Amino acid sequence: MQVTETLSEGLKRELKIVVPAKDMESQMNEKLADAKDKVRINGFRPGKVPMSHLKRLYGKSIMAELVNTMVQEKPTEILSERGEKAATQPEISMTEDEKEAEEILSGNADFEFSMSYEVIPAFDMMDISKIEVTREIVDVPESEIDEQVQRVAESARSFEKKDGKAADGDRVTLDYLGKVDGEPFDGGADQDAELVIGSNRFIPGFEEQLIGLKAGDEKVITVTFPEQYQAEHLAGKEATFDVTVKEVAAPGKLEVNDEVAKSLGVDSLEKLREIVKSQIESQYGQMTRQKLKRQILDQLDEAHQFESPEKLVDAEFENIWRQINQELTDNSKSFEDEGTTEEEARKDYRKLAERRVRLGLVLSRIGETANIEVSDEELQRALYEQVRQFPGQEQQIYEYFQKTPGAVASLRAPIFEEKTIDHMFGEIKVTDKTVSKEELMADDEEAAAEEKKPAKKKAAPKKKAAKKDDAAE
Repeated sequence: MQVTETLSEGLKRELKIVVPAKDMESQMNEKLADAKDKVRINGFRPGKVPMSHLKRLYGKSIMAELVNTMVQEKPTEILSERGEKAATQPEISMTEDEKEAEEILSGNADFEFSMSYEVIPAFDMMDISKIEVTREIVDVPESEIDEQVQRVAESARSFEKKDGKAADGDRVTLDYLGKVDGEPFDGGADQDAELVIGSNRFIPGFEEQLIGLKAGDEKVITVTFPEQYQAEHLAGKEATFDVTVKEVAAPGKLEVNDEVAKSLGVDSLEKLREIVKSQIESQYGQMTRQKLKRQILDQLDEAHQFESPEKLVDAEFENIWRQINQELTDNSKSFEDEGTTEEEARKDYRKLAERRVRLGLVLSRIGETANIEVSDEELQRALYEQVRQFPGQEQQIYEYFQKTPGAVASLRAPIFEEKTIDHMFGEIKVTDKTVSKEELMADDEEAAAEEKKPAKKKAAPKKKAAKKDDAAE
């Protein structure tokens, strides 16, 4: 086999591979010899079929198998010999001329094919122990725990039926039928629904119109669905609800104590407070981690500036661009509405794609050096989480991941990345800083700069993108 490099330009490579016809024929003869004692052909005793006859019957099909095997296996072997790592699966091209193909399968011509690919760039890694970050920690105030415990305890509040008019805080039992343009809509009807006025469970403006009604009253309530309502066919539309009040109940006195905690399945009020505090700390902890990760990525990005494989950048850009356009469509917006143009947005998101790919390569190097691996158990958990998002379609989702290797890689990449970040926490210098909840939750002014976007352009879709992890393997 002869390998000739025909292109070496930046990260792009093209190779021409020639497998001599005699080598192809030699491999074919080996397969025919192996098959000689196994095939059963009328007129011949087992093992006595002449090689010439076998070649006539099976030669071309075996040659075709050899061609397919070489196209699948040789690229990996060649890359290993060259000490290169392809950024994506190499593209293979071979003759499409039927006569030339016939000559190859007949063993009369050399088999030639070419492979084109981009290599993973070589780059010098920074000493990650030089990275310094600030970990913002919120000391959860007792008042916040009190508020959350009160909210949790509300579910245990008792209500007592009353004959008077409904007031704020009362529980109303009602039947309702929703209509848009005079026609009922899916999901707009219920019977014996219980609603606490002031809970803000229903569309804005609905609950307030129940105040003053009493059992047996009927009323038509008019409201307007929010512009960002999850059901697109209802978003921004005016609707009426035919309401019949069946019962009004006043809230009983709620004392947050051990008995209330036990009614919620917790041993004591103290234990309930511990659980609530842990949940709040976990929520703040996720925000703290994201800010830490952003600081790490920024410093890695600043220290590693190199050319990224174009195909990886193209793929990442297409993912971002598809998401942004979907968000604009969902919100009935245009780039002009967001203070930019499509051309400028393309430039900005192209830079973001380059950053993500570059950081993905850097994190990959760090993870490989640290021998970080993603276990089958971790992949199974990630797959289970994916399947849970599509109730009723579980089998189709499982089949999709079984048949699509790239889909499995999409599950592995974020797990690998997070484990790499966890590893880095033990290598870098971390300084703790106590901050308020407001400081922790505040959007960084550097968000635009972080993604290399013009600071003055704060389009809504871009702001969303800024909050996503910006490394991609």
